[in-house]
Amino acid sequence: MPTSRIVTRFDKVKAEGRAALVSYLMAGDPDLETSYQALCALRDNGADLIELGAPFTDPMADGPAIQKAALRALANKTTLNDVLALAKRFREEDQETPLILMGYANPVHTTGYEEFAAAAADAGIDGTILVDLPPEEDQPIRDAYAEHELSVIRLATPTTNEARMAKVAEGASGFLYYVAVAGVTGAGSADPEDIRAGVEMAQRVSGLPVCVGFGIKTGEQAAAMAKIADGVVVGSAFVEQARLATVSKTPQIIAEKMGELALELSTALKGGVPT
Repeated sequence: MPTSRIVTRFDKVKAEGRAALVSYLMAGDPDLETSYQALCALRDNGADLIELGAPFTDPMADGPAIQKAALRALANKTTLNDVLALAKRFREEDQETPLILMGYANPVHTTGYEEFAAAAADAGIDGTILVDLPPEEDQPIRDAYAEHELSVIRLATPTTNEARMAKVAEGASGFLYYVAVAGVTGAGSADPEDIRAGVEMAQRVSGLPVCVGFGIKTGEQAAAMAKIADGVVVGSAFVEQARLATVSKTPQIIAEKMGELALELSTALKGGVPT
């Protein structure tokens, strides 16, 4: 079942004595076929979990790179149903890699929580990160997800105190996404020591694996952050590969470039030893 797929993956990574690589791509940027090839390239080059971005017209939590990627995907008329179809296609040949849909609440609310949960589970989605849906307002979606064992994955930040962390952790499952810096995605990276105490508190209060993201772009940065976290999330750096290849009119190499970055990151998380 979906949530157990996430648990299995974190158990595997922990047994290997390393942090997980959580990678991100925007579905439909520049097109759905390229997104499928990129999904496979990420998986083949060491991504342990993959966040699949669902484009939205007002991506307020995202920085310029992901905002522009969403606009490109929307210009290609990519819909939430297209994103689920992409996941389902990937799931036809990969039953192990957890897929997390990351986006905003409005399209899910418009679809209907029960309808969306059923469709997401059928497509092989393991959980969602809906960045603008706080725990005080997500009980209806939690109820819908419970029917299909989908994970509600929440965000925490360095400003989240222990009392608030308990609220964030309530009803959450899969893992916790710890935002390393204030601001939007792609912002400057944090010093791991500056957030160590917050990450440890999040692990203790939630009882979940804690993955740190925002601003991580290189293998060196990922390896440093992996010393304090259960996983490292990289998003804007992958999206930038899609943008550069599109600008250079070579979209056919997007999957290759994303795969190269995933290999750099995953190798760093494995102690610099390619496998």
